[in-house]
Amino acid sequence: MFRQELLKHLECFLASVISGAQMSAPPHRTEAVWEDFITCLKRQGLMICSAAPEAQTCNLVAKPAVSTPLFLVLDDNFYYQNSLGFCQLFLDCPLETCLKRNGERPQPLPSETIQLMERKIEKPNPEKNAWEHNSLVLQSSACSLEASLEVTDLLLTALENPIQCVEDNTEQKEIDRIICSANILHKADETLRRTVSQTMREAKDEQMPPNSMKQLAEELNKLKADVLDDLRQGNRKYLCFQQTTDLSDIQH
Repeated sequence: MFRQELLKHLECFLASVISGAQMSAPPHRTEAVWEDFITCLKRQGLMICSAAPEAQTCNLVAKPAVSTPLFLVLDDNFYYQNSLGFCQLFLDCPLETCLKRNGERPQPLPSETIQLMERKIEKPNPEKNAWEHNSLVLQSSACSLEASLEVTDLLLTALENPIQCVEDNTEQKEIDRIICSANILHKADETLRRTVSQTMREAKDEQMPPNSMKQLAEELNKLKADVLDDLRQGNRKYLCFQQTTDLSDIQH
């Protein structure tokens, strides 16, 4: 909910930058989030305010939209690789350095969190993932002018090559759905056959009378057919069952 609200605030900001109009606060906002958002814009030098104290009376400085590129930095971990096209700036930092820097922060995170992130973060792999070809890996222990220029080139390249929208291939989705359903039915049929066979073997080992064996086989086959028919109709409630080897439970 917080991220959705922040996205609405960001849309208001961008609309105001593009139009040059005064930014109005969106309805149904959380005042604390809105105030934090406005404060962040002020710190970045993107707003000038009138004398009124209300945040919604602030006027945006439109210069970033017309003079220099306006880059929006999403400050999050993003430790899973993404399936969309994007440019990626990866700061490669030793765990020991991260722990040291974290300890020097006014409000440090638990060391366990830093260690967990170090294990989870995936470095760019352009050879394996085609969408990561526009990536830049920097050693975060050093900050040189050359690195700054590389970052600028990376961002400008991304700005000049926006992400193309993926076309909605409804026909392919339907084909994939049919294949997936067929696979589920096939696996369910195999599982049910094994369960029936195992149950019949247990019944035989317990010396169940022939008439009862015949009745049990008929009931099990009927249940199997009902389950498969339900799956064909789209009912997936049987996919989360717990297997039982208690013959009395099956007989009941």
